[in-house]
Amino acid sequence: MVTVIFGRPSCPYCVRAKELTDKLSSERDDFIAISMEGIIKADLEKKRGQTCEHRSADFY
Repeated sequence: MVTVIFGRPSCPYCVRAKELTDKLSSERDDFIAISMEGIIKADLEKKRGQTCEHRSADFY
């Protein structure tokens, strides 16, 4: 299974999630830095098909 994580490189929860997928999965995983890619909360909600319950500070 391919794992895609949308997060911030400075977020300890995002970094930990990336570390866990590296450790637990032998398949490819992707980390997409939302701030560097210009992704906003509305983009993630559209992709997920549901609202994102993250702090608004995560989406700058």
